[in-house]
Amino acid sequence: MPRPLRPVVVPTDTLVRVVPCPGVTRAAVGAILFAGNAVTRERILRAELDFHEGDTLVLADLLARLEANRRRMFNLQLFHAVVVQSNCASGKLLVIFGVQERLYTFPVPILSLADRNLRSWLDRSDRWRRLDYGVHIIRSNFRGRNEQVAANLQLGFNRKYELFYEAPGLGHYRRIGFGVGTSFYQSRTLDYITQADRLIPLKTEGNFPIQRFYVTAGLRFRHTVQFLTAFDASYHREQISDSVNYYNPKYYQGRTQREYLALTLTSTRNQRNTFAYPLTGQYTQVRLTHRLFLDGATPNLTTLHFRYARYLALGHNFYYSIGFSAQARLARRLGYADVQALGYEDLVRGYDEYVIDGRHYGLIQQGLSYRLLHPAPIRLPSIGNPKINTIPLALYLNIFTDVGYVVAPNASPQNRLPNHLLSAIGLGLHLVTYYDRVFTAEYTLNGLGQTGYFFRAEFPI
Repeated sequence: MPRPLRPVVVPTDTLVRVVPCPGVTRAAVGAILFAGNAVTRERILRAELDFHEGDTLVLADLLARLEANRRRMFNLQLFHAVVVQSNCASGKLLVIFGVQERLYTFPVPILSLADRNLRSWLDRSDRWRRLDYGVHIIRSNFRGRNEQVAANLQLGFNRKYELFYEAPGLGHYRRIGFGVGTSFYQSRTLDYITQADRLIPLKTEGNFPIQRFYVTAGLRFRHTVQFLTAFDASYHREQISDSVNYYNPKYYQGRTQREYLALTLTSTRNQRNTFAYPLTGQYTQVRLTHRLFLDGATPNLTTLHFRYARYLALGHNFYYSIGFSAQARLARRLGYADVQALGYEDLVRGYDEYVIDGRHYGLIQQGLSYRLLHPAPIRLPSIGNPKINTIPLALYLNIFTDVGYVVAPNASPQNRLPNHLLSAIGLGLHLVTYYDRVFTAEYTLNGLGQTGYFFRAEFPI
């Protein structure tokens, strides 16, 4: 059984209702019932609870205890809403969880930019050719067991064919799971070098300057939806054209093809109130990856990545968040493809058009948000399916600052951003809506004195 959850502050608009039990301070749980889970198996829901039938609960803590369990069930991201009610029946507690299931099959058309972000795409002279199209299919809650099957068929500027299966927890207690997948990728262009802190593309006619293939399999050690440890082993084969190796022999350290095994251990503790747009709680993730190159000459590479974020409710619709990310790479020497730092997975906002390469980096982000708008969900009476006819909306005004630094011992003199402090300040609007989607519009001033508008499709911290 999961460890008992920390008591939480129950909001005034709570979805928990407790009917008092007069003259009783402790009571045993007589029955736990679930309603609304037409697809989801009941044992998937029971595995998230920190109490079962027969357990004795302190009634003074019952409201907070049920709210913590409700949040854990909601953060499975299988339901639009989760409510819970407790009643007294013959001296025992009757606990009822009600859920509204989501739509679980998503065939999503792909029409995306073949670049890191919108600003990078706008800087390309051939931007209208740099579009990807296809279809991305996700089947969530497969077999009603919170499993996921995902497939990608992407054509256009970059070609990608992928298939993944994820079973986060199997067995009675849902503690051990696994994941498998395969991916094949081809691109019509390759950013082969960094000059003036910008990626320089190389396009070749008649072939693909880069191709990547990998297969992966791994185990999942799942304590709860909030605490997961994963171990993955994967085989990678990557190939570049002779032209890429000619113009940048350091790309793969003088080789046009490399093969390696990657061993990755990832531990995630996600204690945020919601996973899409968190307002309270904290998040910690540590990822350790070791690459074993199979050519016998390329030095092995170990990468440690750490991320921590804290979210606080300040009252009166104000919320504060702070996040810290860091990465360290350990190897005798690195190829150009392995020195990606800020501007890729992590970003100092306002530096979207730049990339900063190096061995190690650190990033601190913080923001103060004010909830401008949080109306009742919009209901579409013309659509009869309750899984898609309700649109939640929330709008936040956000003031933020970012600070980052990249350590690059062998940085090229023409790149001025490595080994220099990067900073930014800005103002943004965050829209939280349908199926955990978050859209942000930001106006930012960076440490170079440059300003700009930026649009993103995720919560930045």
